[in-house]
Amino acid sequence: MVPLSFGTTELLLRSDRSVYWPDEKTLFVADLHLEKASFFAQHGQPLPPYDSRATLERVAQGVEETGAQRVVTLGDNFHDAEGATRLEDVACDMLRALTARVEWSWITGNHDGPSDAAWAATNCGGTLHEELEIGGIVCRHEAQPGETRRELSGHWHPKLDVTVRGRRIRRPCAVIARSDSREPRMVLPAFGTFTGGMDAGHAAIRRALSPADRIEAACAVRGRLVRLPLWRAEQHAA
Repeated sequence: MVPLSFGTTELLLRSDRSVYWPDEKTLFVADLHLEKASFFAQHGQPLPPYDSRATLERVAQGVEETGAQRVVTLGDNFHDAEGATRLEDVACDMLRALTARVEWSWITGNHDGPSDAAWAATNCGGTLHEELEIGGIVCRHEAQPGETRRELSGHWHPKLDVTVRGRRIRRPCAVIARSDSREPRMVLPAFGTFTGGMDAGHAAIRRALSPADRIEAACAVRGRLVRLPLWRAEQHAA
């Protein structure tokens, strides 16, 4: 867990791919993609059917380690629109224990069907939101180009894939857009157990975070904050 300056706010970037805001006692997780394994099993690609348990165990561990009193998911909570109805009893009980322990806010994403999200809130607890603003930070699933407020989002599953001093580094990371005249914005890495990733420097991520003066990747590695530049505006100036 390493400090990360985010405008006037100090966040903590965790090696488990979550972000913690101490002042608000809030833990943010993006793209849980619960029941991804059961989705693939239905389509002839059997995977170990315990991804939801593993993901929720990691959320519970994050709550325990940080003392969080609120959890905000940043969309794509389930892998598909029927994912919640496939949630096994053990995983549902784990969710109920979490939503009874903390204030739990589900932000919906493009993978979440309305009935799916409603089923989860009704049967496992929590409240549903398309967006949520906390302490001046807007929380949504997909970054909106031109946003002027501080913003936390998910959706893109950013992953760092670079070679530094002859060593290839591949790991999930946050992507942060910074400007001298605008508030910072961050795309969180995917938290789910079976989630893949997109190159953190991909043009689609840059477009989602535009306009910005510079964009960087950030990871928590062995108790240190690792920041790598991905893009600077002057590199592309006419």
